Amino acid sequence: MTGQVRTVDGRVAGRRGQATRQKLLDCLSEMLSSSPYRDVKVIDVARKAGTSPATFYQYFPDVEGAVLEIAEEMATEGAQLTRLVEGRTWVGKSGWAAAEELVEGFLDFWRRNDAILRVVDLGAAEGDKRFYKIRMKILNSVTNSLTESMKELQAKGKVDKDVSPAAMAGSLVAMLAAVASHQKGFQTWGVKQAELKPNLALLVHLGITGKKPTK
Repeated sequence: MTGQVRTVDGRVAGRRGQATRQKLLDCLSEMLSSSPYRDVKVIDVARKAGTSPATFYQYFPDVEGAVLEIAEEMATEGAQLTRLVEGRTWVGKSGWAAAEELVEGFLDFWRRNDAILRVVDLGAAEGDKRFYKIRMKILNSVTNSLTESMKELQAKGKVDKDVSPAAMAGSLVAMLAAVASHQKGFQTWGVKQAELKPNLALLVHLGITGKKPTK
């Protein structure tokens, strides 16, 4: 943890306080993986962390405040998804590899952060601007990079001039997010994880290049 960590009343937390705060966040993250967000109470988080509700309130105003802390950290990690797109070439076999790696990275990020992303999606759907901004921070990083990649391809005459790079990139990222959040649901349709990735990569490749991939 870098920088100063402060309590709710503005005091700088010492090393021990920072460790307690982080333990509370870790316990909350774990609880979100097994319990509905609305059912998680301060007293339960404190008990799991081996401390008291009073200690919890030293660092967070409520459960939602702590959830937002976790979500912000997750969004910072999610913004790094842009590295899966930046500097990549979408021509030939390299284009197929780029599509595969983007899909793999997206699905993996969603699996690792499934619990907190469900809460973020819920908050965003209910109109909470704080959660909406966090969700868009993750999606914008990839959308903006894909948009620039498509503009470059378009400038080189490799993408039809009638295609809107921003609209196509946004649609592809929205699709990736929807599929990533529904990974378990595909099993009920008889779709195996090993089948999902290449077919999703095919859609991404077709969307960006307008061509079937060279494998």
